[in-house]
Amino acid sequence: MADKQFSIPDYVVFGLMLMISAGIGVFYACTGGKQKTTQEFLMADRKMYVIPAAMSLLASFMSAITLLGTPAEIYVFGTQYWMIGPSYLLVVPVAAHIFIPIFYKLKVTSAYEYLELRFSKGVRLLGSMVFSLQMVNIY
Repeated sequence: MADKQFSIPDYVVFGLMLMISAGIGVFYACTGGKQKTTQEFLMADRKMYVIPAAMSLLASFMSAITLLGTPAEIYVFGTQYWMIGPSYLLVVPVAAHIFIPIFYKLKVTSAYEYLELRFSKGVRLLGSMVFSLQMVNIY
């Protein structure tokens, strides 16, 4: 069986990666103070062009959890996971033409914010709790 411990080159590469990531964060913390409000930070003050907005949405669909979890999901449950792909063909147009325009007009940034605006803070909290419990997904 192979030795599965970090060697010196592994520590060097890992340390460099952490230092570069921290350096980028410190650089933008010191020089990127253009955003003064959460509206400017989260929504680009609603002045972002189509291509950057589309790339941002695409990146949010492919999270690190997705990249790490999909192979395990397929290994455990089989290839039925591929059915998620065709479902996007149905869901994305509905979201783009029904939900996004409503959220944009109401100037909300999440479905939870919409729930609070439409119903109450209790409904928003209930939605958050249901989502969190669903994410735990105990079998």
